[in-house]
Amino acid sequence: LAKHPEIKALMKPDYNLIWVVVLMVLAQLTAFYLVKDLDWKWVVFWAYVFGSCISHSMTLAIHEISHNSAFGNCKAMWNRWFGIFANLPLGLPYSISFKRYHMDHHRYLGGDGIDVDIPTNFEGWFFCTRFRKFIWIVLQPFFYAIRPLCINPKPITRLEIINLVAQLAFDVAIYYLWGVKSIFYMLAGSVLGLGLHPISGHFIAEHYMFLKGHETYSYYGPLNLLTFNVGYHNEHHDFPNIPGKSLPLVKKIAAEYYDNLPQYNSWIKVLYDFVMDDTISPYSRMKRQLKGEVEQE
Repeated sequence: LAKHPEIKALMKPDYNLIWVVVLMVLAQLTAFYLVKDLDWKWVVFWAYVFGSCISHSMTLAIHEISHNSAFGNCKAMWNRWFGIFANLPLGLPYSISFKRYHMDHHRYLGGDGIDVDIPTNFEGWFFCTRFRKFIWIVLQPFFYAIRPLCINPKPITRLEIINLVAQLAFDVAIYYLWGVKSIFYMLAGSVLGLGLHPISGHFIAEHYMFLKGHETYSYYGPLNLLTFNVGYHNEHHDFPNIPGKSLPLVKKIAAEYYDNLPQYNSWIKVLYDFVMDDTISPYSRMKRQLKGEVEQE
């Protein structure tokens, strides 16, 4: 910032995010209606080909919203309510809890017992062969859901209860209106999209140390178009209050800080290398023993 103070001008809400999220919710509602009378094989096909992409993209929209990118920091509660709305087509309550844990990830990156993005010791010990690492990738949604309960359980908040109730009401309404195939499409899309899917390469690309000494990596490939530029991950951790839309400008303005860092151009290759490289496993993360006072979200 001292060298490039113009970056401060990028620290503002991305109001286009609001309309993109609304359109994504409407797209999924349309899909719920269209799949209700299809054969099961086509429900599964469209859940993976279309629903999974929208669902994973929506989780990254929720990531943006968790940083108050939709309405700005001065309207923090507007962002929380909007996150609950964006959560609806995913089928499972996620938005409020994600925000609480994700802020800890930024404050205490790699913090032992705090950052639940770090795999558990069991994951590192058990998923150590190529086949087991492949299974671990498939089951990533499961581990991301239960890991906070094992590593850093937090008291349930009022907003999390509201998130849960709103989600259950939405799911019941979809089942009542369009039946079990629409519900299956919704839930399968979320599970498949967060598991064995090209976009899921970002889970591993972001912080797994393929090179010693480098714990955060950026990806500059085309899938950033579907993921709100989450691939610009060094830039995001440097400036978490800048919306994803503006992160390419951060890289352009401060190119001397980013161009020479290790980077990826393919999330699919990241997944392949993670499975096939015997030196990489869920243990390949930086873990820190935190000292001093820890203030969690």
